[in-house]
Amino acid sequence: MEKALIAMSGGVDSSVAALLMSRKYECIGANMRLYDNETVGTKEAKTCCSLDDAMDARRVADKIGMPFYVLNFEEDFKEKVISNFVDCYQKGMTPNPCIDCNRFIKFEKFMLKARELGCSCIATGHYAKVEYDKESGRYLLKKARDTAKDQSYVLAHMTQEQLAFARFPLGNMCKSETRAMAEKHGFANAKKHDSQDICFVPNGNYGDFICTYTGEKAEEGYFTDPGGNILGKHRGIWYYTIGQRKGLGISSTKPYYVSKIDVKNNIVEVADEAAVYGMRLRADHLNLILVKDIEKPVRVKAKIRYRQAEQWATVKKTGEDEIEVEFDKPQRAITLGQTIVLYQGDCVFGAGIISKK
Repeated sequence: MEKALIAMSGGVDSSVAALLMSRKYECIGANMRLYDNETVGTKEAKTCCSLDDAMDARRVADKIGMPFYVLNFEEDFKEKVISNFVDCYQKGMTPNPCIDCNRFIKFEKFMLKARELGCSCIATGHYAKVEYDKESGRYLLKKARDTAKDQSYVLAHMTQEQLAFARFPLGNMCKSETRAMAEKHGFANAKKHDSQDICFVPNGNYGDFICTYTGEKAEEGYFTDPGGNILGKHRGIWYYTIGQRKGLGISSTKPYYVSKIDVKNNIVEVADEAAVYGMRLRADHLNLILVKDIEKPVRVKAKIRYRQAEQWATVKKTGEDEIEVEFDKPQRAITLGQTIVLYQGDCVFGAGIISKK
């Protein structure tokens, strides 16, 4: 029987994924230790890398009857995910660390560990599907059956090699079915809540996290309108993101939205909401999945953030590692550093990181 390494976070999804995989493979369960609370400056116990989560994962592995290990990826996570998160915010961009974690840790470091252990595949509790297309000779990443839980967006930087090696047992299941299966098999985490925030910033305060993590104090600057008129003081550029309205502290009879972050001059420009809409963007760090290359303009649907509804657009190649995407309708808060994911039907066409707008 082939061996599989199962990524077990301690949540209900990865637990049921492990159960399903155990019916076809000789399975090894593994919890990834990505950071400790001291490193990220939090005393929160209920984060995705807590001891409680590791214990929940171990209990499920014991119940299924598979060996279980904790794999320490702290240094890799610090270098590839946390440091990049901090660097991007300090440059006025808004990164997506969950995508970086999938890209560099779960489907790179974890996959390498699986091969060291003699496994033929890895499995996670993501809601997505992988299929091999004989005609194109490519592995395709497809949306999950449960559209409300579909996680193809955060997996869109997976390579062909990674897609070939990955298994997503929950791709054809609904979340309600996952919980029901966990309950049926007596898993203690059957009703455990899903994590929502960035795991290493459980309180959602990115600016304070960066200050604590770097030991640096945010440099105050000015809010200005598009004409350069000073409207007030800001706390530091890494406290803001494009489209933000709340927490600005500007005294005004009308609402303002962050429309531009000028790192060089330490200015956060704010304007009417109309100013945060745009029709075009450029993206680099390309990862094409459905096709090998873009030879001519292609019609796609696109998302510039995880929870956004797909929007019609045209994509064309503008460089060796660059595309230009033009939307049919203006899009709110196109943000540097975010990932744009392109779809054709239920297939992920490809993805890139927004570099210009």
